[in-house]
Amino acid sequence: MASAGATAGGMRQGPGAGAAAASFPSPAPAPGPAGPEDDAEEPAETHLCVLWGAGCLGMAYYDTSDAAIHFMPDAPDLESLQLLQRVLDEINPRSVVTSAKQDENMTRFLGKLASQEHGEPKRPEIIFLPSVDFGLEISKQRLLSGSYSFIPDSMTTTEKILFLSSIIPFDCLLMPPALLLILSQVRALGGLLKFLGRRRIGVELEDYNVSVPILGFKKFVLTHLVSIDQDTYSVLQIFKSEAHPSVYKVASGLKEGLSLFGILNRCRCKWGEKLLRLWFTRPTHDLGELNSRLDVIQFFLLPQNLDMAQMLHRLLGHIKNVPLILKRMKLSHTKVSDWQVLYKTVYSALGLRDACRSLPQAIQLFRDIAQEFSDDLHHIASLIGKVVDFEGSLAANRFTVLPNIDPEIDEKKRRLVGLPGFLTEVARKELENLDCRIPSCSVIYIPLIGFLLSIPRLPSMVEASDFEIEGLDFMFLSEEKLHYRSARTKELDALLGDLHCDIRDQETLLMHQLQCQVLARAAVLTRVLDLASRLDVLLALSSAARDYGYSRPRYSPRLLGVRIQNGRHPLMELCARTFVPNSAECGGDKGRVKVITGPNSSGKSIYLKQVGLITFMALVGSFVPAEEAEIGAVDAIFTRIHSCESISLGLSTFMIDLNQQVAKAVNNATERSLVLIDEFGKGTNTVDGLALLAAVLRHWLALGPTCPHIFVATNFLSLVQLPLLPQGPLVQYLSMETCEDGNDLVFFYRVCEGVAKASHASHTAAQARLPDKLIARGKEVSDWIRSGKPIKPLRELLKEKQMENCQALVDKFLKLDLEDPNLDLDTFMSQEVLPAAATIL
Repeated sequence: MASAGATAGGMRQGPGAGAAAASFPSPAPAPGPAGPEDDAEEPAETHLCVLWGAGCLGMAYYDTSDAAIHFMPDAPDLESLQLLQRVLDEINPRSVVTSAKQDENMTRFLGKLASQEHGEPKRPEIIFLPSVDFGLEISKQRLLSGSYSFIPDSMTTTEKILFLSSIIPFDCLLMPPALLLILSQVRALGGLLKFLGRRRIGVELEDYNVSVPILGFKKFVLTHLVSIDQDTYSVLQIFKSEAHPSVYKVASGLKEGLSLFGILNRCRCKWGEKLLRLWFTRPTHDLGELNSRLDVIQFFLLPQNLDMAQMLHRLLGHIKNVPLILKRMKLSHTKVSDWQVLYKTVYSALGLRDACRSLPQAIQLFRDIAQEFSDDLHHIASLIGKVVDFEGSLAANRFTVLPNIDPEIDEKKRRLVGLPGFLTEVARKELENLDCRIPSCSVIYIPLIGFLLSIPRLPSMVEASDFEIEGLDFMFLSEEKLHYRSARTKELDALLGDLHCDIRDQETLLMHQLQCQVLARAAVLTRVLDLASRLDVLLALSSAARDYGYSRPRYSPRLLGVRIQNGRHPLMELCARTFVPNSAECGGDKGRVKVITGPNSSGKSIYLKQVGLITFMALVGSFVPAEEAEIGAVDAIFTRIHSCESISLGLSTFMIDLNQQVAKAVNNATERSLVLIDEFGKGTNTVDGLALLAAVLRHWLALGPTCPHIFVATNFLSLVQLPLLPQGPLVQYLSMETCEDGNDLVFFYRVCEGVAKASHASHTAAQARLPDKLIARGKEVSDWIRSGKPIKPLRELLKEKQMENCQALVDKFLKLDLEDPNLDLDTFMSQEVLPAAATIL
C-alpha cells in the first residue's frame, strides 16, 4: 500500500554503517483539472417558458452557458405567433414550458412544433405544467423568495424586494386594471423557476438543498428588429455550417464555413463571438443603436488608433468564461485553473478600463467601460493575488494559500515540513525497543489514519498470529510491510493531529470565504463580460473593415429603399481574382421593381445577393463593401434564390418555392421590405412558371406606392417581350452587360439599363464543355421554336434507327421455324412484320 504523507525510518547499523535516511514524498495527486487553458464545459442548453393570452406574449428562458434568466417584457403578438416563432428560431430551446390551460392558437402552434421531426433545429420537448403554477401571486412569491448569488446576503427582505423590483416590473402603473392580472412576463418567470426547481437543471447529482444557480436576470427586447427568415440566412451565406475536418471533433458538432459571419468573426473571446452571432440574428433599424456601433468602428479605423485597437484586442484575449466560473463557485466546484482564469480576466478588465479612460468619452461604449468597471474589480484581483498560491495549488492539485494569510495554517505547514527529520529520530528510538531480528523500521504518516510504525515482514511471520508484537497494536499488512500503532505514534497523533486534513480544511474554509467575496461582486463581473464582448465585436468589425476596404453606411428614415454606389459582394470578392462593383438604387424616381435579365453566368444572382448582404451588414451596424451606401427604413428581407429541396417534407421543389419562399414574401412584405427573387418559375412548365411570375409581380405593382422594393432576376425574356407587366415609373428593366466577340461571349459583369436580347445559353453550354454537336442541335431547335416551325428529327439519327428496325425484322425471319406445324403465318405477318415495316417506311 502506497502511503501518502510523511515517512521516516531507521536501520540497525553495523560498524561503519551510514546514518538512516528520511524521505518526505508529496501526496499522490488526485484526478483534477488540467491547466488554465482547460475551459471545457457541457454544451449549452436553453429552457423556454412561454405564456400567451389576450394578444400578449410573455417569455423567459434559462441559459446554462451563463446561468442567467433572460426575460422579455410583455409584447403583442398575432394569432399566428410570429414573434414566438422568431424567438424559437433564435435560441433553439431544449424544452418549452407552458401552462396546461391554453387557447386554441397556442395549442395548434405547439402541436406543429412537436411534430417537426426532421426539421432544423431539433424539435424541443413540450412540457405542460398545471395552470396554478403560473398564478400571478404565486409567481411573485417564487421570484422574491428565490436564492440568487448576485444579491448580497447582507440585504434585508425589503431591500431584496426593492432590488428585484428594479429589474423585473412586477406591476405596471400604466396598465389598465382589467389587464393587471395578465402580466405574462412575471407568470412566465414564475413558471420557469418552478420548472428549474423540479428538473434541477445542472444540479441533478447535487444534494437536494443545492438550488439551480441563477447569476442574474437579463431583459431582452425584440422591437426595432428586421425580419429575416432561415431561408434568407442560408441563401445569402450569412451563416454556413460544415462538418469539422478533424476526426477528433466530428462528434462535437460543426464548424463555420465560408460565410459572412466567418469572415467578420475576428473576436478574441468566446462571449464576443456569441454576441456577434446574436447581432446577426437580430438585425435592427434602431438608428441610435446602429450609429453607436458605427462610431466605435470608425474611431478604431483612424490610423492613429491602430496601436490602441491592437492593445485592446490583446487584453480581450484574456476575458474568459466568467459565468462558468461563477456557476462553479455557487456549486463549490471551483478548480485551481478557475482562480487563475478569473485573476487574468479581472486584471485584463482593469487594463481595458484604464485604456478606455484615455479615449474620447463622447463615445458611449468607452464611457460605460470607464465608469462601470468599478474598484470592485481591483478588490477582487487584490484578494485573489494576496490569498491564492498559484504555484503551490498547481503542484498540490488543490486550492492552497500563500504564507502570512493565516498564522495557524503557517504553523501547521512548518510542522509538516519539519516532520521527516523528527520522524527519523522517533523511528530510531522505536527500533531500539524492537526485537533484534527486525533490521529496520520507519514511522509514516497517512492522512485520515495518522502515524504508524512500519516494519518489514520477517520470514518467520507466516500466520496472522505471528504478526503480534508485544507493546504494539497490529493494523494491517501491505506490500510485505507490517503497520502498527505504538505508544509513541499514539502520542504523535495526540500532539500533532491530522496535519494534512487540518490544513486542507482551513484552506477550504478560506477558499469558501474568498468565493463569497467574489460572488457578492458577481454583478460587476457580469457587466464586464457584457461590455467587453461588445468591444470585442466592434474591434473585430473594424479589423475586417480595414482589411477589406469597407465604408460607413448612412441611414435615412425618410428614404424608402436602398441606395448603393459601387457595391461589392463581400464573399465573392475574396474568391475572384477581379470583381466588378455595381450600384443599386431602389425607391423614389428609380422605381420599386427591378427586373434584371441577362445570360446565364453573367452575375445576376451575385448582384441580388450583393444587394441583400450590403443591406444586412448595414442593419447589424457594420461597415459595408461599397463606396457609399444609404439604407432606408427596411423592416424585412425576403428571398427566393435557391430551391430548398427536402425528401422529408414530401413536397416538390416548385411547391417549396411557392409555399415556403414566395408565399412568405407575398403575404408579409410591406412597403419597407426588400424582396430578392431569382429564377422563380423554372421548376414547372415554362408557360405556367412565366404566368405565375408575372402574376406575383403584377400583384405587388397593383399596390402602387406601397409596393415592396423588389429585385427579380429572370431568364423569361417573354416577360418583357409580350409584355406581361404594366408600364409605369414603378418598373425598371436592367440587364447584365455582355459583348459578342465572334463565336465567343464576353461578360462584363456590369449592370446597365435595358433588356437582354437573348439568354445565350449556347455560350454557357460551350463554357461547360458540352459537345459541339449537341450545342448546334440545341440552337437549331431553339430557332424552330421561336419561328413557330415544327421540330425536324436529325437525318443521321433517323437512318440509324431505320437500320436497327431492319436488322430486328431480319432476325425475326431467321428465327422462324417453317417446319413447325403450329406456325400461323397470317398472325406472324400481321403482328410482327407489318408493324416493323411501318416503322421502317
